[in-house]
Amino acid sequence: MPELPEVETVKRGLAPHLEQHTVHNVVVRQPRLRWPIDPQLPQKLSGLTLQHITRRAKYLLFDFGHGVLLIHLGMSGSLRLVDPETPVAKHDHVDFDFGDQLLRYHDPRRFGAIVWQPGPAEVHPLLQQLGPEPLSPDFTAEALQNALSSRRSAIKLCLMDNHVVVGVGNIYANEALFLAGIHPQRPANTLTLAECRHLITTVQHVLQRAIAAGGSTLRDFVDAVGKPGYFQQNYTVYGRTGLPCHHCHAPIEMVRLGQRGTFFCPMCQH
Repeated sequence: MPELPEVETVKRGLAPHLEQHTVHNVVVRQPRLRWPIDPQLPQKLSGLTLQHITRRAKYLLFDFGHGVLLIHLGMSGSLRLVDPETPVAKHDHVDFDFGDQLLRYHDPRRFGAIVWQPGPAEVHPLLQQLGPEPLSPDFTAEALQNALSSRRSAIKLCLMDNHVVVGVGNIYANEALFLAGIHPQRPANTLTLAECRHLITTVQHVLQRAIAAGGSTLRDFVDAVGKPGYFQQNYTVYGRTGLPCHHCHAPIEMVRLGQRGTFFCPMCQH
């Protein structure tokens, strides 16, 4: 599933090409995504000028002034800029026609979402209860410790909880906890303020490095022009079961938390 660095990579790739451009038409070939696409979406968007593209958690927000289009890439979705003459492939479900180029939504598993929100995006139920952005000033050690204070569940699960902080998916939670020296199974409410501060630093470091590398491509992810990400070449623990830790050379171990593979060094993380 595309996580925050992948979605941020897509946003940065699309914005220079689409902002201040007008939608000429919308072609919906398959409306049955996670939620059905509004049948009136072509009429609602045609003739509107895209003001800005932003991101909230793993949602891309296309701001048209009096309304916002929310797009979530789900498990296998992608948005690509293509020439209008590009042949339609299987699983190319939606085209947004900007005249000299198309924004094409491709999604083999159809777990993604395209939702029209009239008015401000933040009032939509999908966004109302989200926690702070991990790269924003709102993600502080005090706020994190307060959010964890009543939680006895594993810190890794809390780090992936969008009510605590948004967008830190499985890959990047593994990597950040390793750099912070915190065992992923440790009860969240046992972290000290200093440990929370250090964890915030490692979360931000990992996410910024991943964004710089164009995200991670394990299966389906490509950016706005079809290029894969390269951060998977820099993993320290994720997917490295049995391989030596880069710091102490102990074998990396794996357990399952919340049905997700969780990778850690038994010597470096406590």
